[in-house]
Amino acid sequence: MPEVPRAGLTPQVVVDLALAVVDEGGTSGWANLGLSAVAQRAGVAVPSLYKHVDGLPALRSAVAARCVDDLAAVMTAAVTGPAADPTLDPVAAAGKGPNATLTGAAAVRALAIAIRAYALAHPGRYRAVQGAETAALGPASSGPVDLVARAVRELGLPPDRWVDQVRTVRAAVHGFVELELGGGFGLPEDVEASFRYLVETVVTGLR
Repeated sequence: MPEVPRAGLTPQVVVDLALAVVDEGGTSGWANLGLSAVAQRAGVAVPSLYKHVDGLPALRSAVAARCVDDLAAVMTAAVTGPAADPTLDPVAAAGKGPNATLTGAAAVRALAIAIRAYALAHPGRYRAVQGAETAALGPASSGPVDLVARAVRELGLPPDRWVDQVRTVRAAVHGFVELELGGGFGLPEDVEASFRYLVETVVTGLR
């Protein structure tokens, strides 16, 4: 396990080390994040960490904030710029070249795909985004939700149903992802196809 010299520790380095612990732990990495594991990775005693972070709750909040920013960046890239996939809505993207910005239904699809991809690649970080510490961050934690809300608004749906529709998208994608992370899809049928079917069902239902 790599060690960081004591003199090299800073609040940012401690958060980086905590993220490495979360990543190493897979689906249970976030739940099991503690100061002892971070201290071991840093090559210091636990009390030394208190020079850089104000205890475990503060560290978990900082890690959750970083994960929220990471997911928001991935989601933004999925609907804006070179990462945006115009095949999700070739009509809307026509003429916009390689930097097309997806909107409405295409954006909902792209965001759902991006969230699942992030969760499968970084299950511990994904669960950090969903943690109680994230809720305590307040407006700083709203980036991923704001992106979904923007896509829903672009569908031209009644404003008084926007909250319901955002919750529908989030609940559907999150529920599928959690089942997948937990090994809940044991049948041989293609899980990717099932996810695409889910997304299309949600998008169709929002219209």
